[in-house]
Amino acid sequence: MSESTDRKFLGRLSLPERRYVADALRTETVGGVLLLLAAVAALVWANSPLSESYETVSDFHMGPAALGLDLSIQHWAADGLLAIFFFVAGIELKRELVAGELRDPKAAMLPVVAALCGMAAPALVYTLVNTVGGGSLDGWAVPTATDIAFALAVLAVIGTSLPSALRAFLLTLAVVDDLFAILIIAIFFTSDLNFAALGGAVAGLVVFWVLLRKGVRGWYVYVPLALVIWGLMYNSGVHATIAGVAMGLMLRCTTREGEKQSPGEHIEHLVRPVSAGLAVPLFALFSAGVSISGGAIRDVFTQPVTLGVVLGLVVGKAIGIFGGTWLAARFTRAELNPDLAWPDVFAVATLAGIGFTVSLLIGELAFAGDAVLTDEVKAAVLIGSLIAAVLASVLLKLRVRRYQALVSEEERDEDEDGIPDIYEQDDPEYHLRMAEIHERKAAEHRERARLAGASRDGAERPA
Repeated sequence: MSESTDRKFLGRLSLPERRYVADALRTETVGGVLLLLAAVAALVWANSPLSESYETVSDFHMGPAALGLDLSIQHWAADGLLAIFFFVAGIELKRELVAGELRDPKAAMLPVVAALCGMAAPALVYTLVNTVGGGSLDGWAVPTATDIAFALAVLAVIGTSLPSALRAFLLTLAVVDDLFAILIIAIFFTSDLNFAALGGAVAGLVVFWVLLRKGVRGWYVYVPLALVIWGLMYNSGVHATIAGVAMGLMLRCTTREGEKQSPGEHIEHLVRPVSAGLAVPLFALFSAGVSISGGAIRDVFTQPVTLGVVLGLVVGKAIGIFGGTWLAARFTRAELNPDLAWPDVFAVATLAGIGFTVSLLIGELAFAGDAVLTDEVKAAVLIGSLIAAVLASVLLKLRVRRYQALVSEEERDEDEDGIPDIYEQDDPEYHLRMAEIHERKAAEHRERARLAGASRDGAERPA
């Protein structure tokens, strides 16, 4: 059998990759729950009698005006805190390219094609709706993004634990999705360039790269430098989050002799909780606060711009990711893992329709000159993400027993050596340990049988 026909799509991960995915998604799940709470808090605050205070706090300006950084709280959250989120995204992307699923072009083809189709289809759906309805085409990029933290929070809330292969597929999709979202922001949402500031930012990035290559250590060196690079990037007209991505991509994500983990993985381990637990929830708190009423919800489904966003997230994402995956698997002749089925892929594709954080950011950038339309687009992102979450929850619950059985099998460790048994089937030492364990249990049961027999004989003997 040729290699092409022997490949498995959504097959078992290697043990190191499984551990990395589990650790990364554990932090993102906690962050996702905080993100949900922040979004709910924003909606309650913005629709309560204290709504004016929400606007007051969001629009409150602070920062050094002389440096061009006298920004509102909302802008600090979008341009500043999200740079931390994109810094982690840059590290994730670098790791995937050099040590993860994307390092092998053949293995990378499926998730990359799925992610590309999962961004192209929502953009096409949005464009079609607005072309027919006479709406604005400026928001074509809004429904293209997937929010991994929000998606994982939904899984946590509904109590469904996906098998590691599906979780890794979702994570890889999100990483590729983030890459193209970054490119969209950099290419389509860059204002007039300040070449002096841009040159300073590039020079700062070069210094950052040289220090890394020289092995210089110390947060007190890199954090001030990163702040300078971010400030220059903001003033250059290029969206400031690009600075975070660039610095993340520069970190080394391969291990050398004597290292337990690479510098990139170490820094990601330190920064990811800050991103997932602080930066993204605060961004949600100051971006998701839109007025929601019966009329506003009705308008979401009657105006072409907002309807295009909702249909892009709910329909475009599901069809794009599932269709791209199916086509890529067919043309590469990759067989689906026999433990899973194509409805599982469709359920994950539907879950990827949750496009919260980056979709909100792109919505703000796309309609920056129209506050009313910006709020309407935000409402559409919230409603579209909610519909996608509900549909995905229903589809995943239909297979929850199968997932539970697969997860239980993946985590079983009968010899208690810290390594799941499924990864030790080719290790003779494992089978010798299991034989010893079963022999010990058999001896215990024989002794119990002897004692039970003696006790019964004693009870039956006449007095």
